Amino acid sequence: MHYKEYKTILSAKNGLNLFRGCTHGCIYCDSRSDCYQINHTFEDIEIKANALEIFEQELQRRRKPCMIGTGAMTDPYIQLEPRLKITQGALELIDKYEFGVAIQTKSSRILRDLEVLKSINQKTKAVVEMTLTTYDEELCKILEPYVSTTKERFETLMTFKEAGIPTVVWLSPILPFINDSEENLRGILNYCIQAGVKGILCFGFGVTMRAGNREYFYEQLDKHFPGMKKKYQYAFGDNYVCNSPNNDRLMEIFIDTCQKHDILWRTEEVFGYLHEFEDKREQLSLF
Repeated sequence: MHYKEYKTILSAKNGLNLFRGCTHGCIYCDSRSDCYQINHTFEDIEIKANALEIFEQELQRRRKPCMIGTGAMTDPYIQLEPRLKITQGALELIDKYEFGVAIQTKSSRILRDLEVLKSINQKTKAVVEMTLTTYDEELCKILEPYVSTTKERFETLMTFKEAGIPTVVWLSPILPFINDSEENLRGILNYCIQAGVKGILCFGFGVTMRAGNREYFYEQLDKHFPGMKKKYQYAFGDNYVCNSPNNDRLMEIFIDTCQKHDILWRTEEVFGYLHEFEDKREQLSLF
């Protein structure tokens, strides 16, 4: 790991990224793409120096509370977090200044911060976003090798359900010819139903590839799925969007299941929920 000085840490749309780079090793990771200009080894985590001091100053300057989103570029619960406790500190500041949070991860390490997330959710809204891509545990360990397995993530979702904290699942990416089966989709959706998720973000059934992440992805295909790289090259060439040939059928199953179980599935509705700040303080004052 290494530190780098930053002047700001919150984006104009209240996005918070505390780290750059990742050590989860997901073979399809979009954050490896050249367009993000990570000019260091991806696994050499760049930590934003004085991140919590900068973050607190920016929260103080906000005219009114809003939802803070984190985890889009780098998982906030990378392997360094238990030692650094930067994500924990950020959540404590969000709680202190009574902002809301939508936090995205693939790690059961988030359970460490259950109590502060409960505190935030009592005053406004804390949403835990969990990525689920692969129902098969052994395949999951190949595609996402250094992170909690899908079953462990499901168990984490169940804990948040019991705690009354809303959850959203990212069903992305689904890799053509690898995990784009009806069995895989139904397994994940069954987890979502049991966990009572509020919504599921699905951008179609496929994967995106561009310079930077394509090369790493193909290296991993050669390592774990001999012959699959050629299949991808023949099917998709240099396309950015690589949709599964099963996309239409899988989308039918996805929409039908979500509608039957009152799960938000339209992308704009799920994002709308994630961005909507709720103030529960008046309700609390009545008790």
